[in-house]
Amino acid sequence: MSTPMRRAAAVLRLVLCLVFCAGILPGCGSLPEAKAPGPVTTVASDTSGTRLGKVLTPRLARVPAGQSIFYPLASGPDALGARLAMARGADRTLDLQTYIFETTGTGAALLGDIIDAADRGVRVRLLIDDMHTGGQDKILAALDAHPNIEVRLFNPFANRSMRWLQLMLGFSRLDRRMHNKSMTVDNQLTLLGGRNVGDAYFSAKPEMDFSDLDVLVAGPAVAQVSAVFDEYWNDRSSYPVSALIHDGKEDPDEVHRLRKHLEYKGDQAKASPYVQEILDSGLARGIESGHLPGYTGGAQVIADKAAKITQKLDDDPGDATARVEKLMDSAQRELVLVSPYFVPSDDGEAQLIRLAKRGVRVRVLTNSFAATDVAAVHAGYAPHRRALLEAGVELYELKATAYAELARHGSKRIERGWLSSSRASLHAKSYMVDRHLVFIGSLNLDPRSAKLNTEMGVVLDSAPFCANVLKGMDRDLMRMSYKVELRPDPNGGKPRMVWVTQENGQEKVYESEPDMNALQKLGVDILGVLPIDEEL
Repeated sequence: MSTPMRRAAAVLRLVLCLVFCAGILPGCGSLPEAKAPGPVTTVASDTSGTRLGKVLTPRLARVPAGQSIFYPLASGPDALGARLAMARGADRTLDLQTYIFETTGTGAALLGDIIDAADRGVRVRLLIDDMHTGGQDKILAALDAHPNIEVRLFNPFANRSMRWLQLMLGFSRLDRRMHNKSMTVDNQLTLLGGRNVGDAYFSAKPEMDFSDLDVLVAGPAVAQVSAVFDEYWNDRSSYPVSALIHDGKEDPDEVHRLRKHLEYKGDQAKASPYVQEILDSGLARGIESGHLPGYTGGAQVIADKAAKITQKLDDDPGDATARVEKLMDSAQRELVLVSPYFVPSDDGEAQLIRLAKRGVRVRVLTNSFAATDVAAVHAGYAPHRRALLEAGVELYELKATAYAELARHGSKRIERGWLSSSRASLHAKSYMVDRHLVFIGSLNLDPRSAKLNTEMGVVLDSAPFCANVLKGMDRDLMRMSYKVELRPDPNGGKPRMVWVTQENGQEKVYESEPDMNALQKLGVDILGVLPIDEEL
């Protein structure tokens, strides 16, 4: 057979294979409707007698009625330490909702403490989005086999071994994901923000560090987070692991061995000098003892409905993006937006321009091309720069070398490992209005957060907290980022776009996009014309 004929035959076989799989997947890969959702369970309501309840109740009695106590976690090690301390401090319930949960490294350390909590009788509910659980089925089944742990997967892949083919054939469903992140203990203390569970989010991955922001909250807002968790946990898109993975057919001895292996890995991770330093920190001891430091103020939880995954809820005034946009519109003097994936829609661009033209100082910090982990996002953001700059919006792009720049100047922000790796990448989502309102959560200012993913976060009202954050930002911004500006063209053309920064204490101006070669620019230009805006 000639080479062209061989190629034609191979293509025909591939087409027939895809057609065959397309025919059988709806049958063998359909979700088991009869087994989902699992039994309805809800948060424990009376937990005042727990260790956390006993120490937090008198503290909350000293703050104004309706206000919460909160402590921001900008450091990766502090964010991990808070989670470990919460698991160790749990007496009755532990609820964790996340988009990604890596079961190695720091994730194994957290799982070790979660298993310990379950061993002492704590009811554990783990709700994990199913997009990034490939290869984890046996571990998830082993966790679920514990009598006090239940694991559910949100919007799952039905056939556990044919994920990519299912994604191709069921893209419209599987493209919609649960991006929420929260962890709540005894309905007394909650943690929410932008971090997934994985080494890169806790400053434990040398080649990459996602600078991020979480917040611990005690007070009325905790019940709001618990209500969101219960809604998602009991939604029809949340499937018990037992209905998807082992269905009671796993060898009990194998599950036992897997669980022991997982505990061993967790103990190994917790024995590392890195984790021991966290566990010995004042923050971890403070949370375990209930002495929660920080700020006081109003706290209002914002969250999409779980039904956003299966229903079209366009123009819902209660969805997370609409409420964040309303928050932004309330700005009278200043709006500061920190968003790693900043891809404004035409309406979003118009909103920022409108704010700037009515005298509001609008500043945006996002990733530079070299710092982003998704080149397509940069391609979606870049076309909006000129219009925003012409309206007076200030744009800053984080350098991939930001950590080295701040370390060179002795910034205290890197002492606890917040800026510890060789490459910086912004992952925090934080939006500040008039120096007293701040949103912290999972929601990016992009079409994916608005249309496809579910998101959540909290709006805090605290002028002292905002002042503290903005003081550090104002001090370091020109060293850690490029300020994008429009400057006159000496040849009389339209203003040129330049990138201005400080290097070694001196201003440096880049005439073209930093750290982008000609081939990369071509790739970004091609991505910019593809019809993929809603996916960004």
